[in-house]
Amino acid sequence: MTATFQHWGASYEWAWFWSMFIGILVIALPLLLAVAMIIYAERKIWAAIALRRGPNVVGPWGLLQSFADGLKVFLKETIIPTSANKGLFLIAPIVTFTVALIVWAVVPFAPGVVLADVNVGLLYVLAASSLGVYGVIVAGWASNSKYPFFSALRAAAQMVSYEVSIGFVLISVVLYANTFNLSAIVLAQQGHKLFGLLNGFVFNPLLFPMWLVFFISSMAETFRTPFDLVEAESELVAGHQTEYSSMSFALFWLGEYANVLLMCALNAIVFWGGWLPPVNWAPLYGFFFTPELTGLFWLFFKMSIFFFMFGWVKATVPRYRYDQLMRLGWKIFLPLSLLFVVLVSGWLMLTRYGGPPA
Repeated sequence: MTATFQHWGASYEWAWFWSMFIGILVIALPLLLAVAMIIYAERKIWAAIALRRGPNVVGPWGLLQSFADGLKVFLKETIIPTSANKGLFLIAPIVTFTVALIVWAVVPFAPGVVLADVNVGLLYVLAASSLGVYGVIVAGWASNSKYPFFSALRAAAQMVSYEVSIGFVLISVVLYANTFNLSAIVLAQQGHKLFGLLNGFVFNPLLFPMWLVFFISSMAETFRTPFDLVEAESELVAGHQTEYSSMSFALFWLGEYANVLLMCALNAIVFWGGWLPPVNWAPLYGFFFTPELTGLFWLFFKMSIFFFMFGWVKATVPRYRYDQLMRLGWKIFLPLSLLFVVLVSGWLMLTRYGGPPA
């Protein structure tokens, strides 16, 4: 796109700026629309599991329910508690929402369809996504209220606990792919197993357990049931969101669901082949008009399956106690992920690099 603007007479600096600006809009606007629709979809999933109808009044089949809820929240008054730190109180939801958006800059949607195809894309995802806890901590502290503050403490401990396991899981993937670039990680999964017929690290016996750890940890990272101790309404009212209303409350929800979509995308990209079809068969690479559109189809299809699994778990699995949450992260996932880092590196030393050095 930069070359197109230069062809129209713009300098390189302006051409780069406008191409990046348009690229950001192309990612951010559909993402916000997708957040509205997945909230509707998740409510339908919960309703189906509980044998209810779900949203069905606003618009055809209830499709406009999320937009009606958004309009209602937008028209409400923003109430700031008298004893709150007003500056930090208003900054916290902005931080949460912004951090949830910036991570998408390095997500590859299809061959060549990525805003910033950087060599350290996976490190960027880890670094940027870990900043999300600051929005929760600042919101809990700035509210100057007991329950939001307890929520902030829980959030800090929970995110640190499961980020450690996620980091070791991704080390195993990086060892196999030999790169931190997300597009290269996807390409490394092409024809990975079963005589080149299957695309995806998940079909590797050494990496399948790591995907299970990653999938469960991604639910804990996004504070989803059964790990939603940060917002446990039976204990903390609404956690760090208790004192928030209007659009400041909505920004927390937008950030939370944008992070859920991100985790669905990372599950698909890192373990399930991203934009690649599940089977390495030529007709599956371009049946939807162009290879790029076909890649988008496969990535969104996989993300939809993972989002359904997120909703399914939320509707059926009871909430953990906090001691169970910590025990799972530190006493099970951490040793397991460390063990598989050793196993994967040892296997690669024997098979890829011809054994240990003499």
